[in-house]
Amino acid sequence: MEPINSLGRRKTSVARVVLSEGNGAVTVNGVEGKEYFPITTQQFKLKQAFMLTGTEGKYDITVNVRGGGITGQVEAVRLGIARALVAVDETLKPALKAEELMTRNPCEVERKKFGRKKARKRYQFSKR
Repeated sequence: MEPINSLGRRKTSVARVVLSEGNGAVTVNGVEGKEYFPITTQQFKLKQAFMLTGTEGKYDITVNVRGGGITGQVEAVRLGIARALVAVDETLKPALKAEELMTRNPCEVERKKFGRKKARKRYQFSKR
């Protein structure tokens, strides 16, 4: 099998995922996946697409992820993995779509407006 490239995004994080045949090794930015994402919920999100499709231990993943925070990065990687699995086998798409792994989350930070403290918060108003 030829390596498959895919892209995942979340907030300001961008993950480039390379899926190739192997024994289930996950490498994120040159570091093992468990070291880069040490929290158990993040590790679950890394493996979620494989657990849903029953392809655990069949593919190696190499990820290059930049931008955003750790949660945004792990969700960007999750989307990239799901897209790569669908590129390998189109029949996996309904299972992944049912768990909303094929959808890019469009939530982004709202920009700050002038004359305000933050995007919507205002300075204190004094009537007198």
